Amino acid sequence: MDAFFAAVEQKDDPSLRGRPVIVGGLGKRGVVATCSYEARVFGVHSAQPTAVARRLCPRGVFLPPRMRRYAEISARIRRVFEDFSPLVEPLSLDEAFLDLSGTERLFGPPQRAALALQEAVEEAVGLPLSIGAATSKFVAKVASDLRKPRGLVLVPPGSERSFLAPLPLSRLWGAGEATRTRMEELGLRRIGDLQDLGLEACVRHLGEVWGRRFHELSLGRDPRKVSPGRKAKSIGHETTFPENLAGREAQLAVLCRLCERVGRRLRKQGFTCGLLRLKLRFPPFVTRSRQIRLPEPLDEDRRLFDAAKRLFLEACPEPRPLRLLGVTAADLRSKETGRQASLFTRRRDEAGNRLSEALDRIRDRFGEDSISLGRTGRIEDLSEEEEPDGAVPPPA
Repeated sequence: MDAFFAAVEQKDDPSLRGRPVIVGGLGKRGVVATCSYEARVFGVHSAQPTAVARRLCPRGVFLPPRMRRYAEISARIRRVFEDFSPLVEPLSLDEAFLDLSGTERLFGPPQRAALALQEAVEEAVGLPLSIGAATSKFVAKVASDLRKPRGLVLVPPGSERSFLAPLPLSRLWGAGEATRTRMEELGLRRIGDLQDLGLEACVRHLGEVWGRRFHELSLGRDPRKVSPGRKAKSIGHETTFPENLAGREAQLAVLCRLCERVGRRLRKQGFTCGLLRLKLRFPPFVTRSRQIRLPEPLDEDRRLFDAAKRLFLEACPEPRPLRLLGVTAADLRSKETGRQASLFTRRRDEAGNRLSEALDRIRDRFGEDSISLGRTGRIEDLSEEEEPDGAVPPPA
């Protein structure tokens, strides 16, 4: 989808159409989630500090995210996708892979099918989207980004190498800043340079795993199939504070609220977690993370908080201000698989589960912040994640 959050805001409020719309955190340390194309001409872009965006575009319309509304529209788009193919792999609220193999008799060749898909989505939700059509997920993803908005880029079979050759190295999945710096030290600037380097040299300079992987990607080779059953790898919440948050009790109060939200989403989606991660950021910009393997799979708020508190005290033994705090549940397991409960802790676990379920019912009726476990901590600029940073995962 093209500038999805901003496009939804412009659709719901026609007075915003044609105006620069910036969606994201509005506090001093807020970050732009996305912006309309009218805002991009001023240099505004996603992941940019909101304060910078305000300087670049002082007449922009700055709005907080409405995640429930975006999820509602995303579900409607997903239903359209499923009319075209049973093989749909969502990556985020605004992006998905579709495998249209074998649908030629229904929808025609790739270009005609892509045009029909664009029209169907615009008819269903009134929003534009861009499509890349290719023989692999990697090349299709790259193609989908090249002609936004309302773009359609088709990469015919056999043309993958020439299509990728002139593109910058930043288009390679998994090539972070450090990797690109290493490549540039080798004299590489474009994907075509990596193609010409050859497999043996790539492995020698970049290592067996990454050298082979980047060489294969540079040629457009990506064997991964579209996987409709791909499950969330993690469920997390983090918050960036408008002002540095000082005071151990205030910090633990926010940590408690984060654990409650993680636990609530685990229960809602039918998961327990076997691993808990904690993320802290201290001023000016020092990030620290910790994780703990849980003795048994959990979804109960109080026990999640107990584990998170241990990590917090380990990572921050002396009180100091925080600018960001986050909790993520990983190693997700379906509740249907069951678990072995301890005879001596079963009664406590059952009481904790009943309490969590009761709190869920109250929040369903009166709102997310209507009740908590006894600590009060306001959460600003909340973000949710089911995949790391919403990023497209590199090939396995």
